[in-house]
Amino acid sequence: MSTPAIQFENVSRHFGDVKAVDEANLEIGDGEFFSMLGPSGSGKTTCLRMIAGFDRPTFGNIFLYGQDVSNLPPYERDVNTVFQDYALFPHMTIEDNIAYGLMIRGINKVERYKQVDEMLDLVRLPGFGHRKPSQLSGGQRQRVALARALINHPKVLLLDEPLGALDLKLRQQMQVELKAIQKSVGITFIFVTHDQEEALTMSDRIAVFNEGKIEQVGSPAEIYERPASSFVAGFVGTSNLISGEIAKRITGSEEMFSIRPEKIHLDPPEREPEKDMLCIDGVVRDVVYLGLFTRYLVEIEGGNDLVVIVQNLKTTSMDVLSARGQKVRLSWQKEHVSRIGS
Repeated sequence: MSTPAIQFENVSRHFGDVKAVDEANLEIGDGEFFSMLGPSGSGKTTCLRMIAGFDRPTFGNIFLYGQDVSNLPPYERDVNTVFQDYALFPHMTIEDNIAYGLMIRGINKVERYKQVDEMLDLVRLPGFGHRKPSQLSGGQRQRVALARALINHPKVLLLDEPLGALDLKLRQQMQVELKAIQKSVGITFIFVTHDQEEALTMSDRIAVFNEGKIEQVGSPAEIYERPASSFVAGFVGTSNLISGEIAKRITGSEEMFSIRPEKIHLDPPEREPEKDMLCIDGVVRDVVYLGLFTRYLVEIEGGNDLVVIVQNLKTTSMDVLSARGQKVRLSWQKEHVSRIGS
């Protein structure tokens, strides 16, 4: 078994009485695209800063490819960081920005600019070397920041919400490009984000953070389809959480379970469910037409509301809006139920 790129052993970081990170244990594999996902204040950025060396653990140890780096300064760690604000030198050309790290290391000019051209090709900005940062778009500046970090060939690249300043379409485009670049260079990327779509789109694995603790680590499919806690179920996408008497009527047990909105079939109340399907009746309380799909809010018997998402294959906005107030039968396959421990 290969040595993990990053390993946390009982790592905590306290700021006075605040436990920003609380006994985190984590292994990130060599060459993984690994995301740390969570809301503001959950501890993900503190973990990234401790890997970079900008912050040190209060307790525990951090290993970089087997070496304990817990107390090493940033310049002695073979990692680089890409920030949300790009941190480019505005007075320098693009090629000088990218070459800066090589210049500090004393690499000769010919070799520096040879590598700069290779990096510009990698991030799809050939011919942009003589421009200044102010002459580039936000997405182009982000690629320059990425090239500047990668040119030093770090063992691990840390990315702190690097796409947060971009508009939606450009962000989605950069998600695809960033993953392609990571595959091309083959080094470990550790990506911090509060955006679930970013994490699900790009990651090999995800760690979900909440109040300083790691709630779950797994592949995007595992995190989404089998959330380990009510927090993960609610934070990663939309999920219906059902427990108590209503859960007992549906599954025979009061234990909490989650069901994703897109897994639920919405049918007339007289329709018999298919074999091995779970079902419950309700009334459509609200309808939101969103073009690609419609979101229904259904009040089920007992008072709970369930969210149901149905793709608009044939229906129009007029069709779906007429469903408000109608009785319906909700059903879903047993295997789409995920039991929740807390």
